[in-house]
Amino acid sequence: MTTRKLLASATDLLAEIRATTPSQEQQDLLDVLFDALLFIDSTGQLYAFEDYRKHLASDDPPRVVASFNTREEADAWLRDHPNPPSSAYVLVADHYHHLVYIREKHHRRIFPHPVLEHYLGARIREGLPPRVASFATRQEAEAWLQGQPSPPTQAVIQIAGEAHLAVYHPHINHRSIYPFSLVTSQRAE
Repeated sequence: MTTRKLLASATDLLAEIRATTPSQEQQDLLDVLFDALLFIDSTGQLYAFEDYRKHLASDDPPRVVASFNTREEADAWLRDHPNPPSSAYVLVADHYHHLVYIREKHHRRIFPHPVLEHYLGARIREGLPPRVASFATRQEAEAWLQGQPSPPTQAVIQIAGEAHLAVYHPHINHRSIYPFSLVTSQRAE
């Protein structure tokens, strides 16, 4: 079933549930859900929503909305953005950061976030798949990843005997390599 048909079926279901819900408070909550689905469709975000659902089902690394080489670049982008996301992850020098924007307070902030370490820890607990490639140096691994015409969204590689996760962030066309040792170093701190 297409995403458009799923949204139509979901709004029909919400309308049915609302019609039989006596509580005004619950009706108001159902209205919010209904409005959220209409917002997705009426603002032209149907395909973005479809991509987001595919991302959730994929178990790929946490999604990011932008990547910056420096914190200064990230702060400038956030400061100058006319309508930043209310909450999202961004990469700063390939480290995950959380972006928060509170429109009512004109508050904008980016701060480091350990979401990647949690993600890598879960991959370790599940058991890592076989390495797809092995390299003597990080530079060799980066050249390999950058040279992939259609990189996988994630692949376990080995650099100097240590497991790393090579990641392609298709939403922003960015490639990164993360050592699994981030998990053990994070636990030691």
